[in-house]
Amino acid sequence: MSLPLRSPGGGRLSSRASDALVAGVVLVVVAVWTLVSARYATEPVARTAIGWALILVGCGALYFRRRQPVAVAVVTLLACVVYYPLSSQDGPLMIAFALALYTTAAEGRFAASVALASATLLAVGFGEFRQRPGHRQIDDTSLVMLAGWLISLVAVGRAQRTRIAYLHEVEQRALAAEREQEARARQSATEERLRIAREVHDVLGHSISLINVQSGAALHRLGKGPAPEAGLVTATEALEAVKATSKDALRELRATLGVLRSADEPTPTAPSPSGLALLGDLADRARSAGLDVRTETSGTPVALPPPVDLAAYRIVQEALTNVTRHSGARTVRVSLDWGTDAVRLRIADDGGGAPEGRPPGSGIRGMAERVRAFGGELTAENGEAGGFLVDARLPLPEPPASTTPGTPVKPTTPAAPTAPTPPEQTPSERDPR
Repeated sequence: MSLPLRSPGGGRLSSRASDALVAGVVLVVVAVWTLVSARYATEPVARTAIGWALILVGCGALYFRRRQPVAVAVVTLLACVVYYPLSSQDGPLMIAFALALYTTAAEGRFAASVALASATLLAVGFGEFRQRPGHRQIDDTSLVMLAGWLISLVAVGRAQRTRIAYLHEVEQRALAAEREQEARARQSATEERLRIAREVHDVLGHSISLINVQSGAALHRLGKGPAPEAGLVTATEALEAVKATSKDALRELRATLGVLRSADEPTPTAPSPSGLALLGDLADRARSAGLDVRTETSGTPVALPPPVDLAAYRIVQEALTNVTRHSGARTVRVSLDWGTDAVRLRIADDGGGAPEGRPPGSGIRGMAERVRAFGGELTAENGEAGGFLVDARLPLPEPPASTTPGTPVKPTTPAAPTAPTPPEQTPSERDPR
């Protein structure tokens, strides 16, 4: 039981210093009271010496009251048992026992404190009832009051123990909540860094791959020595495609990294206005790299939450990036199947597929992480008829946020490539996806 004792400098006293201070204060009170009582009661010197020795023992034992509460309570009780029948000065040594009894209950020794209080009351009552009529020191009313004081000391000590335990529990809960909050903050920061890294990877990987293919195709055509007019047209088309691709990449990259510059603003649910509604633009950029991209839609499109819509867009984008970089394919088929509980994305190409036994690359791992974040499933493997197939299933929200259909994805008809077909890649140039 800690008492709110403070040093003159404002700091809290140590437990031993506060115990010594309490013992000293009790000793001073008992000693002053005894000296005042000695003016009205005389007794032999031997009794006076024994009485003062008992006072010193009883008050001095209070220094150890928190380390050995039961033993100190017993010592002070025995000192009172010997002191009061022996001394005629009747100093208030009972204060030491009262404080020791309270400390015993406050330190959690409830059974011991009840036993000591009961023993004290029985001993005092037995001694008084044995006295001859007219010679009692304590009448019945005082005996009842003594019982009330003893019960109050035990009850208050018990209440103090409960209060200290409650405050300790509250403090521990506050510390646990603070640690949990810090852990959540670190986890949120980690997840946000991973999200930004994934977005940057998707944006740069897709755009730089298209720029590489577009410029490589133009250099391939120019390397054949065409007529000046045809070479100029080829270079112009390639530069326009590179310009458009880099412009889109810069726009998405600026929106993605904008959250780092605006720490006080809420994190956007999507880094840019990207979603399945822009699938046509994504297909057009892939066609500029020489791919024949065909999109198909079945079912009734519904409005998706921005994070799910962005994830679906990024999956298609990353799949087209892998096709452009690794497969050597000519045709890519992008299918969207809108079901009642999920939307399914299938991106299949007619290329050479992935080398057997190679672990999936960072692009496929990123797609899988996006799908798992929304409780979906993704498979990425070589197709049965050749090429490579990415099949992703994203659950729809339940219940749907809106029953009205969202902006449908406008299917596009097959179109001839707008840029020359890139040079054929050899198997050694195909990297794991």
